[in-house]
Amino acid sequence: MIDEITHIYCMPGMAANPSIFKNISLPSEKFKLHLLEWFVPEKNMSLEAYAKKMNEQIIHQNPVLLGVSFGGMLVQEMARFQPVKMVVVVSSVKSARELPRRMRWAKYTGAHKILPTGLVNNVELMAKYAFGEKVTERLKLYEEYLSVRDKYYIDWSLDKIVHWRAKDFPAEMVHIHGEKDPVFPIKNIKNCIKVKNGTHTMIIHRAKWFNENLPTIILQ
Repeated sequence: MIDEITHIYCMPGMAANPSIFKNISLPSEKFKLHLLEWFVPEKNMSLEAYAKKMNEQIIHQNPVLLGVSFGGMLVQEMARFQPVKMVVVVSSVKSARELPRRMRWAKYTGAHKILPTGLVNNVELMAKYAFGEKVTERLKLYEEYLSVRDKYYIDWSLDKIVHWRAKDFPAEMVHIHGEKDPVFPIKNIKNCIKVKNGTHTMIIHRAKWFNENLPTIILQ
């Protein structure tokens, strides 16, 4: 019997855990969410090798891969080695050209290597890197979401982001992006579904939009 359920594997953004998807609720008769988690990479591990390792957790054929921010870059890499129905990237980029200028320059200047990533337990600092916003008023909320605080993982992630080069596009890809994203400004983003007033954390704060629109987007 053909599986009529669409399986969606969800990858959170840098340093975030799967709780960012806790308000995403899709019709259970059509969709099932599977939450992926970051692991600390082996020393000198390439993003391609990391993607292949993450693919070992995919147990359904032709799933949808949904990734947020750096997780959006990762699911694109995963789709190169895993047959998928669709790739959905949220608050992310599809090529190096969509990265903000400061990130593109970091590849050549090494500026990302002097960031104080050793302060991984400073949630305000982590939120600035991961979400692009100050979190004084929502500190406890972000303490819940930002739980991957290993220094090597953070350094590795920043390096892979600034050096990322999309090899090829997955056959079926949808890009959802907020008009007020401070991390990846909308002015650099091409061919996306725009979310009015959406920020880099809209998967959390605009979950209603995703719950209303994702079913149509995925089953289009």
